[in-house]
Amino acid sequence: MSEELKKRLTPMQYEVTQRNGTEPPFQNEYWNKKEEGIYVDIINGEPLFSSTDKFDSGCGWPSFTKPLSEDLIVEKSDLSHFMIRTEVRTKSSDSHLGHVFNDGPPPTNLRYCINSASLDFISKEQLSEKGLGQYLELFK
Repeated sequence: MSEELKKRLTPMQYEVTQRNGTEPPFQNEYWNKKEEGIYVDIINGEPLFSSTDKFDSGCGWPSFTKPLSEDLIVEKSDLSHFMIRTEVRTKSSDSHLGHVFNDGPPPTNLRYCINSASLDFISKEQLSEKGLGQYLELFK
C-alpha cells in the first residue's frame, strides 16, 4: 500500500497522511475555501467534514467545529514537539488529519484543525455524481 500511495499522492499529501506531517499554514489548498461541499479523506474518499461546520479560526489551516460523524475519526494523545495535543486520524485509512483543540466556537467549542493535504473537496454540485447525494440535505 505504501508504494502505491507514494505514487498516487503528492509528496506533501504523503508526508502529512502517512508520516504525521504538517503543511505550512496559509499556504495550503483549503484554509480559506468558502465553497459549499464536503471534505473527504484523500486516501479513500470517505466523507469527513462539511463546509457547513467550517469556520475561519485564523490559524491558516481548515478548521471545523465537528466531523460529519464521530464514527469516522479516531482521537489519540500526541506528545510530540514538546506539546500535549489530541491528534485526529481517520478510522478507516488510519491517516493523520491534524489535531482537535477546545478553543473553537459554540456549540461544540471544538476546533478541528485539519491539514488540507489530507483532504479532497467535493463541491455541493458534484455530490450526487460522486455518490454522496445524501449530504445535499446539509445545504438547504
